[in-house]
Amino acid sequence: MNGLKLQTPVDAGHSESGISLNDKIFVIGSCFADNIGAEMKDLGLDVCVNPFGTLYNPVSICNSIARLSSGVHFTEDECVEMGAGASLVCSFSHHTTFARKTAEEFLEYANARLDEASAFWKAANKVIVTLGTAWCYEYMKTGEIVSNCLKRDAKEFSRRRLLIPEVSALLMNMLKRNPGKDFIFTVSPIRHLKDGAHGSQLSKSTLLLAVDEVVSGVKGENALQGSTGKAEYFPAYEIMLDELRDYRFYAEDMVHPSRQASDYIWSRFTEFAFSQEDIREMEKREDALRRSRHRPILRQA
Repeated sequence: MNGLKLQTPVDAGHSESGISLNDKIFVIGSCFADNIGAEMKDLGLDVCVNPFGTLYNPVSICNSIARLSSGVHFTEDECVEMGAGASLVCSFSHHTTFARKTAEEFLEYANARLDEASAFWKAANKVIVTLGTAWCYEYMKTGEIVSNCLKRDAKEFSRRRLLIPEVSALLMNMLKRNPGKDFIFTVSPIRHLKDGAHGSQLSKSTLLLAVDEVVSGVKGENALQGSTGKAEYFPAYEIMLDELRDYRFYAEDMVHPSRQASDYIWSRFTEFAFSQEDIREMEKREDALRRSRHRPILRQA
């Protein structure tokens, strides 16, 4: 029975550029980006997470980064009334958590957040991008690919799956416009089963192939030209599907990772991205955080 294996280990390797506790880290993308960003914030790292809210498709992520680079304010013509009787105003670039009662309130909040995040983006040296899906929605009136449909009538949108060359071109262009930053790409381990199991796999495969093309291309260019920026891939999706394939590692919806699974993937990410010295320091901070959250039970006299 010696050597019995009950898992298929996924070799994540170790990041060439890495992340340190002194870096300015920008995290953008799907729910998995929110999870990683929350862990980093709790441990006191200098991090900015999804300043427009959770994003899923590569077009919305790249558009958001372009907006952060330019710092151009949102204007009234970008305000959109939400559907489903919400009586709220948002934009197709934001998650619905940004919605406000009036356009003025929305613009004030959205632009204040933009100013703050744009300044952070320009100073950030590490970027973690988590791609969720290759499926996107186009607002038929303008042809714009939206970050969120804002609960408006489905007839106003057309839906399609991005092609591998489209995604790789978008990501490569994003990297070329930001040569001083190191990028770590991940593909969210959360499946999008509303497309069916096959549709979800096609979407994830599109993202995986596109990212592989970009990472390989950047490594080739760096070898030839000595570029300062790097692009790497962390296999969160593969770890979830192979090492944690048992349904006990899923939440009740059988789609999202359980807390135990999220903690495990975070642990694997720290091993991938951080030095052993930094990991020991983060463990100390985690212990201190756990103690600070513990409330002793006071016995009544």
